[in-house]
Amino acid sequence: MKTKTKYLYIFLMICLCFSCESFLEEEPRDIVAPENFFASDSDARQAITGVYAIYKNNSMYGQVGLDAFYDNGADIIEPNRPGLVDPIGNYTLDESVADQSGQRMSVSDSWKDFYKIILNCNIIIDRVGGNAAIAQAVQTDVIAEARFLRGLAYWHITTLWGDAPFYNENLKINEIRVLGRTDKETIITSLLADLQFAQDNLKSSYPTAERGRASKWAAAIVMAKMYMKQKKWQLGLDKCLEIINQSPHSILPTYAAVFDPSNEYNAEIIWSLDFAKDIRSQYEEGLVSVAGGPLATSWGNGNWRPSMFNPRLRDEPKNSADRAALSAALTAKGEAFNGTGLQIASKDFAAKFPLNDLRRPLNVLQNYLGFELAFPYMPKFWNLSLDTSPRFNHSDNRLVFRLADVKLMAAECENERPGGNPTSAYEYIKEVRERAYATIGEAEAIKGLSQQQFRQAIYDERKWELAGEAHRKYDLVRWGILLDVVQNLQYRFWSPNINIRPWHVLLPIPLTELQINPKLLESDPTNNGYRN
Repeated sequence: MKTKTKYLYIFLMICLCFSCESFLEEEPRDIVAPENFFASDSDARQAITGVYAIYKNNSMYGQVGLDAFYDNGADIIEPNRPGLVDPIGNYTLDESVADQSGQRMSVSDSWKDFYKIILNCNIIIDRVGGNAAIAQAVQTDVIAEARFLRGLAYWHITTLWGDAPFYNENLKINEIRVLGRTDKETIITSLLADLQFAQDNLKSSYPTAERGRASKWAAAIVMAKMYMKQKKWQLGLDKCLEIINQSPHSILPTYAAVFDPSNEYNAEIIWSLDFAKDIRSQYEEGLVSVAGGPLATSWGNGNWRPSMFNPRLRDEPKNSADRAALSAALTAKGEAFNGTGLQIASKDFAAKFPLNDLRRPLNVLQNYLGFELAFPYMPKFWNLSLDTSPRFNHSDNRLVFRLADVKLMAAECENERPGGNPTSAYEYIKEVRERAYATIGEAEAIKGLSQQQFRQAIYDERKWELAGEAHRKYDLVRWGILLDVVQNLQYRFWSPNINIRPWHVLLPIPLTELQINPKLLESDPTNNGYRN
């Protein structure tokens, strides 16, 4: 799917139809009339590709976006200097700060994009289903993808805000703008139905030209995560075993191979969002404009995220007198430290990562090309190549879900379910552990534990294996230990241990949304505790 023409077409269509500024002013029934757009199989497929494009926005999976909510302010990642993620990571956020957007990244930007996804998916489902101009097989396929993408959006929404506006029909804007908050359990029931439909109807895998689309196993893993959050351990285990036993995915022999940018559709990856180099996005050189029209406001296809993890030369090496020598050594390899360095291994994470763990060099790197570095980096997300991965123009896919996560989830479910036991649970993560250590004895150090001991081991194992993959705060919240963990952290310059409060397990609804729709405060006048 790394093609310019397909995404340029979607770029133009989405910008014209559903821009940020027009979200609450336009009437979608008038914008994309069935007779004008949903008139062929190709139209239906192009529409669903446009929804994937929203997930690539900076506010979502395209830059720090969702990382700010799921990794910053926990015990794995922190910035090397004050920056965009401070209010989230340092727990100084309030409902007015939630509106403050930097490079299209804020609580408000994410809220708007999630609801644009839901709006678009509802339109697609309404207009594709029963449409005589679209083949039945294509209808089923497109609706299944739309229901996955909608279910994924509602999963994030209930995770980040709890109770929230909810609708699954093609409503008019004046109906949407007066919706109050629906109980999250009602939303969860609906999103699970969406995801089950998607799992039942999506393909198990895709040909090369269609890689980047979500498979049935992407739907299954979100369902498993939801069941685990509800502490429905047997249902979670059953869903994990469907993936482990029926999917084409497998654990790679080495940890480094999972993150090899030359093999980004490897067998361990369940779903990753496909990006392409040289399709300019909103903050790259100039702005792409629609011919004769306004400048584009939200779309591009170059991935920013590696630049968040790549070092910045002005910060390195630790001995600044060696900077010219480091630059020369990098140039000789066709590389550059031309990132921002804003996402690095936290002080606590770097100190505690086991020294004998073979995953450590990919998650905590403190020396490169013989130069001691000032900060510990996470090179599993690096791409330093000047030719193939220039600053803010990376073709690297955005990994979302992989099989090692499922194996760890299965082990946790087995340990927690009635009748389960930690000895059986270990077998699910045996492969993951054995590739992480040089000897079997080291790998089996967590074998034969009690239930509580194994529970703690899983807390740590998920931290080491999935570092920086936007799972950590989700895990800490569902385990009920976010406050305890953060209150015992020491960061380089933040003070999250002092600032965190119980309500920080959720985000506030942004102030502008409350001003547009006062009904959002009717069921909870405290706005998730931020008005206490």
